[in-house]
Amino acid sequence: MLTNMREELLKARNLKRAIPQFNINNLEWTKYILEECEKEKCPVILGASEGAIKYMGGYNVVVNLVRGLIKDLNITIPVSIHLDHGSSLESCKQAIYAGFTSVMLDLSKEELKKNLKETKKLVELAHPNVLVESEIGSIGLTKVSEKYTDVESCKKLLETNIDLLAPAIGNKHGIYEGQAELDYKLLEEISKLGTPLVLHGASGIPNEDLKKCISLGITKINFNTDLQLAWAEEVREFVKNNNNVYDPRKIIKSGELALKEVIKEKITTLR
Repeated sequence: MLTNMREELLKARNLKRAIPQFNINNLEWTKYILEECEKEKCPVILGASEGAIKYMGGYNVVVNLVRGLIKDLNITIPVSIHLDHGSSLESCKQAIYAGFTSVMLDLSKEELKKNLKETKKLVELAHPNVLVESEIGSIGLTKVSEKYTDVESCKKLLETNIDLLAPAIGNKHGIYEGQAELDYKLLEEISKLGTPLVLHGASGIPNEDLKKCISLGITKINFNTDLQLAWAEEVREFVKNNNNVYDPRKIIKSGELALKEVIKEKITTLR
């Protein structure tokens, strides 16, 4: 069932649980994620970055791929298609018009004034059917964040009526160098504002820390790097031991079980 996940997110927040976002990169990954989440009866948000969307063929390709898999695989759990880190209002518009049920406008590197102005425009365009996520603060790309967000800036962003807020609390995308330095006190203060919160860069954060984040208000957690690392390791090993195999289906499929193991582990943590 394709949905914007609004009800599921509110339910998860009330129950002190979180809904996973697993990023998709191709048909196989989308299929594997849907299959495992259906098996675990876990609602799932399928995140697609602009790069992944371009690689897969475009916004309409992604939407029709997901819809087709939901139908042919008899998927019964709630599923959302989310534009991850949309870089502009135009990119978010393309996603909405194609049928994405959730979009993220990431102007966290811009001045707050511009972030507020563009986000407000997006909310007016997207609501009520499409959810809007916005990021504030600096979520580091190469090292732990140097700039955390602040509560007052979060309040201003929430005045635009966004549905999901992704604050910088010491988390980062990609691979962590050492331990993540999460500011739980800051998270607790932001959580009091009442809007479902999103944790980006969850790959590499210990499960116990993820559970603590959930207890303090995180309602959606994004995973990508952990899945990529697990899948790549298995595929490399398969190719190394089967250098006579040239069928791309067999090569890609060799990482399926490793991918699904990570998905199951994360689902268990978020419940």
